[in-house]
Amino acid sequence: MGQRILRVFAVSAFVLLAIRPVMGQPADDDASCAIGVTVADVMEWESNFTPITLADITSQAATVSDSESATLYTNGDVDVTADNTTAAQLTGPDSDVLVTEYRLTYDGDGVTDTGGSTVDWTAYDSFLSSASSITHASGDGAVVITLNVRASNPTGEMSNAGAYSATQTLTASWAGP
Repeated sequence: MGQRILRVFAVSAFVLLAIRPVMGQPADDDASCAIGVTVADVMEWESNFTPITLADITSQAATVSDSESATLYTNGDVDVTADNTTAAQLTGPDSDVLVTEYRLTYDGDGVTDTGGSTVDWTAYDSFLSSASSITHASGDGAVVITLNVRASNPTGEMSNAGAYSATQTLTASWAGP
């Protein structure tokens, strides 16, 4: 009888083991996690403009110009103003000065890409005295701003020989309400 019970037990175990795969594994069970993050209002320059070295002025009537670009990251509308003090005027030996003008361009138009309208050549002391508006376009969080500078002798004069220098500072600030 003992062998019979053992055989019944062995057959029962075999049947149970054989049935288990047919019944299948338990269904997958998921656990989810909601994730959130907030992007802050951002307005920051990637870096300073590279210094601009103008060509030499070689005659009274010569005008020289050059430009450099910098990227402004923003996810909102911004106003840009400039330094209108004498720090932005090319000054040289014995405090002699050159006619100093600036121009600003953007790689976007403020409609389809973040950007604004070109600010044409303006004397250093009134350049961007009224802010230039940059309009943020959804999906475009950067604008390349090109600062142009040009220099010439004052009308009817020849400036002193030597090196002249200036520093122009552009300031980005959040646009009004």
